[in-house]
Formats: sequence, C-alpha cells, structure tokens
Amino acid sequence: MSTAGLQRHPYHLVDPSPWPILTGFASFTITTGLVAYMHNYAGGGYIVALGALTLVGVMSIWFRDVVREGTFQGHHTKPVQNGLKEGVILFIVSEIMFFFAFFWAFFHSSVAPTIEIGSIWPPAGIETLDAFEVPLLNTIILLSSGATCTWAHLAMVEGNRQHTLAALFATVTLGILFTLCQVYEYIECQFTISDGIYGSTFFMSTGFHGFHVLIGTTFLFVCLYRAFKGHFTTTHHLGFEAAAWYWHFVDVVWLFLFCTIYYWGGN
Repeated sequence: MSTAGLQRHPYHLVDPSPWPILTGFASFTITTGLVAYMHNYAGGGYIVALGALTLVGVMSIWFRDVVREGTFQGHHTKPVQNGLKEGVILFIVSEIMFFFAFFWAFFHSSVAPTIEIGSIWPPAGIETLDAFEVPLLNTIILLSSGATCTWAHLAMVEGNRQHTLAALFATVTLGILFTLCQVYEYIECQFTISDGIYGSTFFMSTGFHGFHVLIGTTFLFVCLYRAFKGHFTTTHHLGFEAAAWYWHFVDVVWLFLFCTIYYWGGN
C-alpha cells in the first residue's frame, strides 16, 4: 500500500500562494501614493486609492482561503491553532508599541511644555473638548461593546447560537455607534491637526484608535457572518477569539486615551 500523500505530522504546510507578494505590492503602492499625495504630485490620491482597493481585495481572498483551510479542510489542528494564537499575540504587542509612541509624544510635550507653546498645557488658544461629553459617551459605548463581546464568547463556548448572534450583532452595532460619535466629535472640534503639538498628538492618537475601531468592527462583522453560517463550534472558533482579543485591546487603549488626553491633558 502506497503511503504517498499521507501527512504524518499535525502541522499545516501551506500551498504556494500569490497573496503575500500581492499584499506587499499593494502596500508599496499605498506608500508611494501617500508620498506623492503629501508632496502635491498629480494623481497621488488615485495611487493611494488603487493601492487600498488592491490591498482590501487581496486580503479578502487571502482570509477566505484561511477560513476554508481551517473550517472545511481541517488544517487548523491544535499545534496550528497555537501558532496562530502566538502570531495574534505578537501582532497585538506590535500595536501596543505603535500607540506607545503616540503616548510618549503626548507626555513629552505636556509634562514639560516648552516656551514655544507658552510653557503651559494645553497651549494658549486651544479650546479643548470636555471629557465628560462625547468622550465619556464613547467610553460607555466601547466598554459596553467589550461586555457584549465577552457575552458572545461565553455563548459560543456553551454552544448557544442564538445568544452568540445577538451578542455579536450588539457588539458590531456599538462599534459603528462609537465611530459615528467620533466623527461628530471631529466635526464639532475647534482645533485641527495643524494646530501645533496639541492638535497633532490629539488627532494622531485618537484618529489611529478610530481606525483600529473600524478594523475591529469589520473583523467582528465577519465573525457575525461566519457564526450565522455555522463556521464556529464550541471548541473551534479561533477566528472569533482573535477578533475578541483585538477588540479588548482597542478598549484598553481607549481607556488610556480618555484618562490622559481627554481628561488629564485637556484641563
């Protein structure tokens, strides 16, 4: 009896794929377009849009392949899942370092304000936002979404499909509501990213957090769709676990933003 083709180990040796190199090409296109756009070259914005559309398309197909490998082909064995979990953890650690840079810039400028901004913080002429208005509402919304995300996880582990779908729907809805509230806050804001160090640190930190909320909301929406299609079981739902970890990371970052930039740094 021939043993050719039989796999004698629990690891997944992926097939050759064009998606990594296409992802790199799309990322390079976005970077090139941004440089061109920021230097006012004609067509820079179109290059960014082309790169972004290519990246979204490639990622969608790549993630579809990963879902197919794990859900329908059975390649995500326990050792493979452990490796994927370690990858997600390392990714979140890299995101922590990303936000650490913004918090460093904020504290470096606010704890010892220089003479160029009047040696005071917030700088003179900056009308800061009231932390107990929209920011507090957004805090309640995001913490509530963290609770519903945990509810969805517990329901999934217990095999309660109805509660899983309801909790995921609530989490996605709260994520969208948070984004809408932040858009309203930006519209009503009396300063811009060009208003010195305060404007730049405020909009870079809160803006990138808002971008992460959009990514997390999309992530959870995909999990909602997959839960509706019956992709998850009580013991095999790594895709949702990764989304939940990411969402809780977003929650924690927002708490730091609210306490430091909105409350402490705005008074």
